[in-house]
Amino acid sequence: MQLDKRERSLLGLGSILVGFLFIILLKTQGLAGSQVTGQETAVPSLIQTEQENQQISLDNDKIQQELTKYAQGQSASTLANQQLQEAEMNAGLIAVAGPAVQITLDDSKRAAIGEEDPNNFLIHEQYIREIFNALWNGGAEAIAVNGQRVTTNTEVFCGGSYIQINGTRQMPPYVIEAIGDTNNLSAALKFYRWFQLGDFEQQYGITRKLEVLQEAKIPAGKLREYHYAEPVKEGT
Repeated sequence: MQLDKRERSLLGLGSILVGFLFIILLKTQGLAGSQVTGQETAVPSLIQTEQENQQISLDNDKIQQELTKYAQGQSASTLANQQLQEAEMNAGLIAVAGPAVQITLDDSKRAAIGEEDPNNFLIHEQYIREIFNALWNGGAEAIAVNGQRVTTNTEVFCGGSYIQINGTRQMPPYVIEAIGDTNNLSAALKFYRWFQLGDFEQQYGITRKLEVLQEAKIPAGKLREYHYAEPVKEGT
């Protein structure tokens, strides 16, 4: 069948319109897909931005506090000295005084008889360590034993007839002093094996005494020397 000139013209125009509509459809679908992808990537970006904004807000608060101190007439050197003193206090490098509890532990004055275990008549290093833990848990702000300040570097272990503390040989009696809320410190000891030591006191004669002091003076700890550890530089 042959088409006349007018029919061929209409058919060509129809083909062009169909092709044009097909192109528009492809672009529409591509735009919709890009919108979905954009939404998927936008959510994590918003979360990250919010987290960054929160951190910036915290940093700004700290800066504002420092600026407030400057406005009150405190110099940079004064602030630095305050920060240094706080660090020294936290490290136990400053002598302190305050209300305290005092615990005295001593070996028994009598010897084991028959099949009695001689170890039950002695004060052991684990008693001292566990008392330290109980006192820290009770809110102790400073602890010393036989004049040795207890810090994060303090070691307590048995060396035979003595107990080594801060590299020194300590012999009984062991006098432990802890500054803090004396009621809380006394209560904290009850959750430890304080009652078991009471049994040892009755059965074997060891000394276990707890006193409350209006004030105790605890000496400063020693500054640790570092030969191998170095501060990590920022950005490395």
